[in-house]
Amino acid sequence: MKTGLKTATAIIGTLAFTAQFAAAQEPEKGSPLEGQPESEAAQQLAPQAPPPLPTAEADLPTLTVPDGFKVEVFASGINNARTLRVADDGTVFVGTWQGNAVYAIPPGGEAVTLYEGLDWPNGIALHDGDLYIAEHTKISVAKDIMNNLDSAPELTEIYSDLGEPRPHGWRYLGVGPDDMLYVSNSSPCNICEREEGFGEIRRMGLDGSEAEPILAGMRNTVGFDWNPTTGNLWFTDNQRDWLSEDIPQDELNVLTEEGQDFGFPYCHNGLFTDPEFGWGRKCDEFTDPVALLGPHTAPLGMQFYQGEMFGDDYKGQIFIAKHGPWNRSVKEGAEVAVAYLEGDTQVERTEPFLTGFIVDNEYVGRPVDVATMPDGALLVSDDWNGAIWRISRDE
Repeated sequence: MKTGLKTATAIIGTLAFTAQFAAAQEPEKGSPLEGQPESEAAQQLAPQAPPPLPTAEADLPTLTVPDGFKVEVFASGINNARTLRVADDGTVFVGTWQGNAVYAIPPGGEAVTLYEGLDWPNGIALHDGDLYIAEHTKISVAKDIMNNLDSAPELTEIYSDLGEPRPHGWRYLGVGPDDMLYVSNSSPCNICEREEGFGEIRRMGLDGSEAEPILAGMRNTVGFDWNPTTGNLWFTDNQRDWLSEDIPQDELNVLTEEGQDFGFPYCHNGLFTDPEFGWGRKCDEFTDPVALLGPHTAPLGMQFYQGEMFGDDYKGQIFIAKHGPWNRSVKEGAEVAVAYLEGDTQVERTEPFLTGFIVDNEYVGRPVDVATMPDGALLVSDDWNGAIWRISRDE
């Protein structure tokens, strides 16, 4: 996707790159601060840890949705609530990252702990009554979990060939329309030359067999879904840090042909080459993003909305949970947005939908994933508060 801002972005970016890299520290590989400039403002920026305990329900923030909708608390007290999966009967499964546990919320009930003491179980997927869990280095399955919520079955490992480095080692997992498992294996760095096996999404059988990459040049995805009309895989991608507060922007991408290359670390946003790794490369070599989602806004979970509750304006559009920036002085962009499609593989525009996670430039919540309930209500996980929000029509 080329935009009218291409020339201006390239010029401004070149000036920013020169100043930033002239002042850059010697990078510590794998650290979020790798490449951090020595300027006073940049030195004040670093990842923010969430509160040590989930926020009490009475202390949760007030959020805003468009007219005609309402937002309420679906669940609270779930430490580090992140990835959401919803069963046909309305049971909600919750994966965590540093919470190291997986939960289930039965219809009308309280959250129960299914597994704990895991290793970054961010990725979860449901298929035919089985629950798949992607930890840092492996994928396991809990057979017939739907009939065993009161006594979760032992996990059976099916795949153990995921990358070991911790940076960007929290997985995202899904089952595609082809009944195959898909798992992320993101680039293990802020910015680095490609390493074999990283910067890709892998596809494999439900037993972990015949794993293979389906794309290259992805930096860090923590959310993907399939267009229900075309079957194409769409994914969010978090771009590199420490070039500028305003570039590059994070991306929404679509895979239209297996094997496509999305450019990392050589080209950013389909607009400009990296000042360190882009020498001798051109952006025309790579697949452009279909939408730019703001600088360092950290788009994570996404889903094509297929419910009936929200009406025709939202049916088939994409809800995207944007976690919000950590290396930007002004914390803009922590929200759930809607990407409105133009045809099958393009985006016309994106608009905020759920807001209020930032007050006085401080986080009061951070959305991570979205999922649709059987009645069409939209759930949003919030790992900052350990909560899950429910958005519905305001009848």
